[in-house]
Amino acid sequence: MSAAQPVKSILGAGNPLLDISSPVSQTFLDKYGITMNNAILAEEKHLPMYEEMTKMPTVEYISGGSTLNTIRVCQWMLQRPGATSYLGCIGEDENGVRLAQGTRANGVNGVFMINKDTPTGTCAVCIMDKERSLVANLAAANKYDVSHMKSEGMELIQNAEIIYSAGFFLTVSAESMYFSGQHALENDKIFAINISAPFICQFFLEKLNKAISYADYLFGNESEAKAFAQATNIEYASMEELVTKMSLIPSKRKTSRTVIITQGCDPVIVGCNGQVSTYNVPPLPKENIVDVNGAGDSFVAGFLSQLIQQKSIEKCVAAGNYAASYIIQQSGIKVSGVPDFQ
Repeated sequence: MSAAQPVKSILGAGNPLLDISSPVSQTFLDKYGITMNNAILAEEKHLPMYEEMTKMPTVEYISGGSTLNTIRVCQWMLQRPGATSYLGCIGEDENGVRLAQGTRANGVNGVFMINKDTPTGTCAVCIMDKERSLVANLAAANKYDVSHMKSEGMELIQNAEIIYSAGFFLTVSAESMYFSGQHALENDKIFAINISAPFICQFFLEKLNKAISYADYLFGNESEAKAFAQATNIEYASMEELVTKMSLIPSKRKTSRTVIITQGCDPVIVGCNGQVSTYNVPPLPKENIVDVNGAGDSFVAGFLSQLIQQKSIEKCVAAGNYAASYIIQQSGIKVSGVPDFQ
């Protein structure tokens, strides 16, 4: 009798951050120079905000970081033991314990590199009027090294059918993304990445372009796609034309790259091999929206949950819209119960 084969899974590799989430005032935003609907890395001036937010009566702690958010929601969508796993670096501290426990509680197999000298990374999730701004203090997340992926993480790499990283990981361990991409290329697996934020295009373009060259699937939103076009001098008359051109960027893969760009409540644009399609987003009453934080991460989660089942692009997009719609009706990126996506 042959041994049971390991479950093929979706692996995320990224920057694990304990989300410190709370509604805030305009005064708080002005104090720290924060604009809404943005994601930035913390500077010295931002550091006191984390302690200030922990004292707010509305504060919540959630295992987060863009890639981990995607993997947690993906696990919820799949409802199958062993469906997802995650690699990243945390500190040997209380926040690290909280983050690891939260990851396990969501059914994700987290294999963390532990840095004893640096605290676990945190992300201030500032919420106001159903919008959000993220300020990430990477701390230990910034210490991840590809050597961990090649040792403790190698079994997860080998068992993964899909490997996914948000573009934020390029700021920490681009070599890990290249290693993942090369492994996927050599083993006929799927490598997917996300642009994640305009600043990735502005300050990490060379690394982003190299990661894109490995990618079968490239995700982003409208503002990120426009930032990429500006950084790479792509001229376009419409978002459809831009997505088409992004799908034709030279690739190391034999298969065509698929580019998926979300536009909030406007149609999702999908480009592949120079062809473009659009998919409407089911309307959601404004009064049902609680917090748009994590909508993009959750869209990717839903998409990947169907992709690993070899569903059609239409089905993948529908699942992405479902997961994003579910999350923005919650306070924070939290899942419970069983999804009713059909």
